Amino acid sequence: MGWTETVRNAEKLVEKTMKGNDASHDAAHVWRVRDLALSLAREEGLSTNPHSMQIVELAALLHDIGDYKYLSDPSQEKIVENFLEEEGIEDDKKKKILSIINGMGFKEEIAGIANSKISPEFGVVQDADRLDAIGAIGIARCFTFGGSRNRVLHDPKIGPRSDLSKEQYVKKEEQTTVNHFHEKLLKLKDLMKTKAGQSRAEKRHKFTEEFLREFYEEWDGRA
Repeated sequence: MGWTETVRNAEKLVEKTMKGNDASHDAAHVWRVRDLALSLAREEGLSTNPHSMQIVELAALLHDIGDYKYLSDPSQEKIVENFLEEEGIEDDKKKKILSIINGMGFKEEIAGIANSKISPEFGVVQDADRLDAIGAIGIARCFTFGGSRNRVLHDPKIGPRSDLSKEQYVKKEEQTTVNHFHEKLLKLKDLMKTKAGQSRAEKRHKFTEEFLREFYEEWDGRA
């Protein structure tokens, strides 16, 4: 099967499996992450290796299929693995793609299990996903997700949780949307794995900080 057809089939799988998600984790998010990941990969010099670029593209396309936040059936965790087998992806490439997808989440980093899985391909895909979580689009996604879960925008009486464990992070307890900025989003700039990702994160991070300053001033009636 040709590479173009494999990519198109991956795109179809994204559209099919993610069509019911809210707009914070929809197909448009995946297309942005794919484009960002390929762009970062070129900046990091991976474009000289077609094998690497293929790993980056498929991992980026498939990274949110089976996301624990949207799982309704445990069998959905095998969708990506089954897809790669059906597409005839060679074993070495398949293992690398699955390793990226399974290790790139923030909850894995909290648990301290992602560091051993860092490869150039891992770095650009994870950085691309995290870039889409900060800046203007990241802010929009954060409030979209919070709204989908009926979360309170902000409550000064509820402070952000510190020293989060993986279990605490995934726990479905009541949290405000604004606290998510402090618990995760503002930490992402310093967790970028590539120089290209670090460079792009600077502007988005500053925009996110400026938004929060304005938010708090308006909330307190100081603006």
